[in-house]
Amino acid sequence: MRRSVAAGVIGVGAMGTNHARVYSELRGVELVGIADADHERATAVAADFGTEAFTIDELLERVDVVTVAVPTPYHASITRQCIEAGVHTLVEKPFVDDKLEGEGLIALAEWNGVTLQIGHIERFNPAIRSLEKILDDVEPIAITANRLGPPLNRDVDDGVIMDLMIHDIDVVLSLVDSDITTLSATSAADEQYATAQLTFANGVVSTLTASRVTQQKTRTLDITAPDRLIRVDYVNQSVQIFRQSRPDYLRENGNIRFRHEVVMEQPMIEAGEPLKHELESFIEAAIEGSPVIVSAADGLRAVEIAQRIKAAAHANEQTVEVSEEAR
Repeated sequence: MRRSVAAGVIGVGAMGTNHARVYSELRGVELVGIADADHERATAVAADFGTEAFTIDELLERVDVVTVAVPTPYHASITRQCIEAGVHTLVEKPFVDDKLEGEGLIALAEWNGVTLQIGHIERFNPAIRSLEKILDDVEPIAITANRLGPPLNRDVDDGVIMDLMIHDIDVVLSLVDSDITTLSATSAADEQYATAQLTFANGVVSTLTASRVTQQKTRTLDITAPDRLIRVDYVNQSVQIFRQSRPDYLRENGNIRFRHEVVMEQPMIEAGEPLKHELESFIEAAIEGSPVIVSAADGLRAVEIAQRIKAAAHANEQTVEVSEEAR
């Protein structure tokens, strides 16, 4: 019988606290401790989940697996510390700020035999997981993602591209096995709203929109194919498939009426908490050696595309400013 897996969390802000909660609930896992630069907060969160607060070094001596959920600028240094300690590591998204640092961490993890996974949680949403079978015989033409919501009541350092859109970047990259040939983007409201368009070498076009200034929360992914539209709702964890759309004209009592019929299928999906699925998958990869669902290479590619989108949006803003000055 396998002993309990010893788990820890470094950084217990909102996301890190959720990781601590889920570790404490998982069967066969013991949350042995947490660490945070704010020791008072670490102590309070530890008390909530019946564990202890440690320094990072002390925690790494006690755990088999750890989540790194500190602010992004500290991801690289703390992840390196975890890998060098031989601890399997899940790093919250975005992986790192710098490509070379990311590549170095990937190589270091391989050298030390450490599992390194990136916390792109939407890959573990039951609706997204169901797409693998649904898309078996589908050739997408376009993928449209909308991740919109109202202003937050807390400070967030990143704009919507690195904070929100990166989720959809990762999902789209996982669905389209092709290189990006063209990329364009715009942003508004001090990057609280952004939209990007990606064209892939295989012809698929993807449009991504993220917002913190939209007064309704929306988390959807639409996949357009020649014979159907597949709509994913992340919040409801549902998938709808629209097909056999038939426009028709009917004559009734001497009047002509237009009718448009659409057949909609809704596959049964077993709901569940994405974070729980993510951590279960991470632990299985770390302890049993099963494949990592979201690899560090995946996380690094998502960061690279997000950075290109951010640069394109900024360049577009600069162009607009120059054009306005020229008037």
